[in-house]
Amino acid sequence: MEFRRFLVNKLILFFMLSTLITVAVALIGTAFDSGARLSYGELLAPVKYAALCLLPTLATWSRHELSTRALILRKALVLVLLEAVILLIAFTSPAIDTTRTEVVLTLAGSVIVIFVLVNLFNWLRDSAEAKKLNRDLAAFQRQHG
Repeated sequence: MEFRRFLVNKLILFFMLSTLITVAVALIGTAFDSGARLSYGELLAPVKYAALCLLPTLATWSRHELSTRALILRKALVLVLLEAVILLIAFTSPAIDTTRTEVVLTLAGSVIVIFVLVNLFNWLRDSAEAKKLNRDLAAFQRQHG
């Protein structure tokens, strides 16, 4: 994949992550600390988390198309790194009560859910793009075939 397209995909990923992390923070916060009030500065936390979560995804870049096995291994590596990033943030943040096992497990689970959703959204987008390219190719072949 050309690097420019890779960067555009990362920008799309950033916005997907920001949205999904915001939803996860709202749901987890409501479940475990519904009485908390956030300042305006804290509203940027999901954006910061999304930016930090982009870093592990750089492991998927390759100049050439990856084999299925290589892609699966890199995606697994990305998931492990994402878990590490989020748990590091959680354990260093005074706002997150990591002394409660259910909070830590919920955070780890939300990373997996967001990872699956992002990959599903990307697959749906790529699938639609592939179908369009195949239709365009078929039309071109009919015209010039």
